[in-house]
Amino acid sequence: MSDLSLRGLTLAYGRKTAPAAVRELDLEVPAGQLVSLLGPSGCGKTTTMRAVAGLLAPQAGRIVLGGEDITAAPAHRRDIGLVFQSYALFPHLSAFENVAFGLRLRRVAESELKRRVDEALASVDLAEFGARQPAQLSGGQQQRVALARAMVIRPRLLLLDEPLSNLDAALRLEMRAEVRRLQRALGTTMLYVTHDQDEALALSDRIVVMRAGRIEQDAAPDELYERPATAFVAGFMGHENLFEWRDGALHGPRGVVPLVLAPGADEPARSPIHVTHLAWRPMQVPVLAAGSPQALPGRVLARSYLGDAVQYLVETALGPVKGSAGPETTWQEGDAVSLRLDPARAARLGSTA
Repeated sequence: MSDLSLRGLTLAYGRKTAPAAVRELDLEVPAGQLVSLLGPSGCGKTTTMRAVAGLLAPQAGRIVLGGEDITAAPAHRRDIGLVFQSYALFPHLSAFENVAFGLRLRRVAESELKRRVDEALASVDLAEFGARQPAQLSGGQQQRVALARAMVIRPRLLLLDEPLSNLDAALRLEMRAEVRRLQRALGTTMLYVTHDQDEALALSDRIVVMRAGRIEQDAAPDELYERPATAFVAGFMGHENLFEWRDGALHGPRGVVPLVLAPGADEPARSPIHVTHLAWRPMQVPVLAAGSPQALPGRVLARSYLGDAVQYLVETALGPVKGSAGPETTWQEGDAVSLRLDPARAARLGSTA
């Protein structure tokens, strides 16, 4: 059952004649799931969230929450919690009072308020920090207070807009796990906005990739990662080596290289997808010694040491291709190497037959 349903949602900023930032968007968010809106800046993900929160009126379409049409409802009557990128804590209030703020607005009895605030702070491992001011807390602790404040009112839906982007790498990993743990423990329906692919993959039950105000793909994380539906999704999800495939060959910006797919993979009669492009992540393209059999020759343009691997940018007959090799490899700019583009490891993109 869907908890949140967006039907034909069209959104724009400014005058009614302004270009739409979101166009006729349909989206279903099942109850108790965490669904991420993922995409580059300007794709419409935050605009969509603002409309759900009641901060932006749609030009067209409907927003339905728990079976109730809330399209025209004011923000404070939507039973929605918000967590912002900037935390938005009140600097003059303690952590306890920041969390209690929404309950005080709802005139919750003092004994009940204290119990719920204490539970909320404990749920984010801040039971001993209630008396501290925001300035006395680390960035990760402040974000936990913001989460507790949003959850303590027990909203029907929790919206999170890039909530971890201001944290350093280690804290982001820690808070990812915290958000997912809380979501599963409480069963709260969450709509999560991010531009970070790894974050979306780690957190989500489903990921909705947006581009120019429309949905490019709506899928489970593993399906999105392994089977991107379009060239845009493939590139956004890290398949940086994308080439057209036709007439038994790869076609790149520099030239054409023969490549044989597995029998039947390119036959519409035997597959629901007619392959038009193949895409590989750099880690799926081994960089080998020059002259290796069944490999594409090339010359190193650049190398990047990544700790557990070295990533190489290699000029080939197709054009530049990114590949990877072990950290012990020492090829440098200008060295001759080979690349293996294995079609069995590629994401296969195309049109339906």
